[in-house]
Amino acid sequence: MTSLFDAYTFRDGTPDAITARNRLWIAPMCQYSVEARDGVPTDWHLAHLGAFAVGGAGLVMTEATAVSPEGRISPQDTGIWDDAQAGAWARVARFVRSQGAVAGVQLAHAGRKGSTYSPWGTDRRGSVPVEDGGWEAVAPSALPFEGYAVPAALDTAGIEKVVADFAAAAHRAVEAGFQVLEVHAAHGYLLHQFLSALSNERTDEYGGSLENRARLLLRVIAAVRDAAPGTPLLLRVSATDWAPDDLADRGWDVEQTIEVVRWAAEAGVDLVDVSTGGNLAATRIPVAPGYQVPFAARIRRETGVAVSAVGMITAGELAQAVVANGSADAVMVARQALRDPHVALTMARDLGVQLPYVPPQYERAYQ
Repeated sequence: MTSLFDAYTFRDGTPDAITARNRLWIAPMCQYSVEARDGVPTDWHLAHLGAFAVGGAGLVMTEATAVSPEGRISPQDTGIWDDAQAGAWARVARFVRSQGAVAGVQLAHAGRKGSTYSPWGTDRRGSVPVEDGGWEAVAPSALPFEGYAVPAALDTAGIEKVVADFAAAAHRAVEAGFQVLEVHAAHGYLLHQFLSALSNERTDEYGGSLENRARLLLRVIAAVRDAAPGTPLLLRVSATDWAPDDLADRGWDVEQTIEVVRWAAEAGVDLVDVSTGGNLAATRIPVAPGYQVPFAARIRRETGVAVSAVGMITAGELAQAVVANGSADAVMVARQALRDPHVALTMARDLGVQLPYVPPQYERAYQ
């Protein structure tokens, strides 16, 4: 029986294999903390992510890191579209690795959910106008996310730029010392927008059929794989839009996700990070501990592709059960890690597992 604190090896059996010391990983969490608005990560990001590595996590993922200026969610987002950003990320990745964790970066493009106000620091909501430091968001179709400005539909040149931006970001990420890459195709951001017919009404080769709606994602995966041939590659997906009944026939669902995951694996994805939602503003989601685990379990079972599960996995017993019963190969935690940056060490202690990598400075707390 696999344990939460068993090691996990990405690309096992290849010269590029990388081993995470356990299967309790830190999910990407937006920080909206680049006050200079230049995409360069700061001391906050070093302390924030570094604490998780000190705290025993096996893999520490950055927040959604934009592959272009227009790919940011807010002006305060981090990026990796230039060398200054990559240089600052190198310090973060180096510290995470020095503490025994695997350093990962999530490569992202917000699409129509870009150029929005940070959730704190202002009482303004919705799209940031150009005069306040915003930009025109882009999307597969000129369909706005509820409460946001109408985006510009990407033309052929714009689509080619998206592919090139992901590839360039992947190259910079590897040069900066990140050991794992993740393509963000979830939570209603650009690649998810292309996948779902609720946000993609194109009539060209990027719209209509499932194969067409998945075309950009698969091109991005191929480009990232070419830019970083041996680096473990994750894909974050939303397994469902949680669309209401009147939109369900057009919404993204687990059956479509399963098919796209098969194609993504053929294109070079090593593990799928399974989440849900984000493409619709008003949805009824049955939130409860482990509520997204069944999606991960089904995708793993029907595709044979490795998966991680996320979603209110706050207790060690639940995290252990998810891995031990084969629902997922690893567990991602987010808000619980904010409450307790040493969540991996805490869960190990709660489960009676003695770990060899408790920092000596903290050993007395785990005796």
